[in-house]
Amino acid sequence: MMITSEQWVERQLSMKKNIHMGGELVGRDHPQIIPGRNVIARTYDMAQNPKYKGIVTAISHLDGKEVNRWCNLHFSVDDLLAKQKSTRCGIHNCGFCIQRCMGNDGLNALYVVTKELDEKYNTDYHKKFQEYIKYFQKNDITSALAQTDVKGDRTKRPGQQKDPDSYVRVVEKKKDGIIVRGSKAHITMVAYADEVIVLPTRVMMEEEKDYAVAFTLPADHENLHIINRASSPRPRKKFKAPMAEFGSSDAVLVFDDVFVPWERVFMCGEYKEAGRLALLFANYHRHAYCGCKPGVTDVIMGFTQLVAKYSGVDKAPHVKHELADLIAVAELIYAAGIASSVNAEKSSSGVMIPNAIYSNVGRRLAGQNIYHEHDVLVSIAGGLPATLPFEDEFIEEGTAQFLDKYMVRKEGISAEDIHRCFRSIGDLSCSSFGGVWQIAGVHGGGSPIMETIAILANYDLQKKEDIAKYLAGINNLGKKDSEIFSGEEDDLNKFRKKSIDVK
Repeated sequence: MMITSEQWVERQLSMKKNIHMGGELVGRDHPQIIPGRNVIARTYDMAQNPKYKGIVTAISHLDGKEVNRWCNLHFSVDDLLAKQKSTRCGIHNCGFCIQRCMGNDGLNALYVVTKELDEKYNTDYHKKFQEYIKYFQKNDITSALAQTDVKGDRTKRPGQQKDPDSYVRVVEKKKDGIIVRGSKAHITMVAYADEVIVLPTRVMMEEEKDYAVAFTLPADHENLHIINRASSPRPRKKFKAPMAEFGSSDAVLVFDDVFVPWERVFMCGEYKEAGRLALLFANYHRHAYCGCKPGVTDVIMGFTQLVAKYSGVDKAPHVKHELADLIAVAELIYAAGIASSVNAEKSSSGVMIPNAIYSNVGRRLAGQNIYHEHDVLVSIAGGLPATLPFEDEFIEEGTAQFLDKYMVRKEGISAEDIHRCFRSIGDLSCSSFGGVWQIAGVHGGGSPIMETIAILANYDLQKKEDIAKYLAGINNLGKKDSEIFSGEEDDLNKFRKKSIDVK
């Protein structure tokens, strides 16, 4: 079923206090948390809006009922394409990341891997996870995803750390569950999530099997500590704006000997598959970025066009060229997500796995261009986003009269609209909030170096080398032409099948 944003907020306010912020233990009604909570509330509002039916909503494979898209599993190419579209639309509603994609990516990765674990080890993880999905969809849950461990000394593996708790690990197995200890960092939106999905962060060795653990918990679970920092645009006193109502939170999440019942444990000691789960989540999340990042670029592009128009320079050739750069980045990343979707492969669980090459090249392009996009915006906007007087001076009669006179630029555009435009650009480009999201644009979902590693690991460069040798007439170790081009027929057949499926 789908609940309203009011019902979800009411559920949030009933949760126990376990958020540490500003030296205090605070509730989910803290003023600094509310802007981030507003983002998630907007996703519930969108699901109730007929305009977004089939985009922000989906039909559950479990019971055929309508569910929120961010509670859905991707059983088709259309599901993957709609996931992209919903993420981009969500950003248009709030101005930056909608944050729910991470939990959804974790759900899909676990659905695939729990099935594989059951097939290999005769476990019952997948059956338990199917029950969890039913609970998740029935209650229209919002989940944070906790993967990145604090890691300690980066030159050492989990089992080599001086402090064994540098990675989340199982410290005790009991009849009714496990005890886990450790910490996860950079955990977005956990301060206003219903649940936390916990995954391993890397490949593990046999001696590190205690670190090969995946589970879920309520976000206010006993001995779970959320050490939170929040960011948002400066609140508006008079000149209200939708973007100024939203924000985000990121936390260090501490598991202080936390008990997890077996029905919520979905990997425990299967070290050979820890890397598979970690990388599969990363693939899903990078696919999500191929919808997320174009939405962010849409916002940057829109403000670039707006400030150019308000300043009277929108027809200047260099401005048009800069806007063309933004268009190219946004749509190439989005196209990579489409390619990743239509070239997805079906797992044994039935859930579709996005093509890793396309999801990673899209995310890599996004990470490499985020600062260039802000450079385009601020070079056209000029210095005013950084030096704009406080909002109070636009309200106080003694100074407002001067600002109303001297803020005007292009004829026909009011001083108030000029003020609103530049204040919003300041929020995006040169505030603490903007700085957080610029860094997130580089590192969220994996830094460009991680995408580079994934691309090189999955791409068949030898095939390209063989083609070059053939074209140059170089002896190719006795390979026949038919061997060099052997993969092409399979690729073409897959393409034909995908085309039929999509139609």
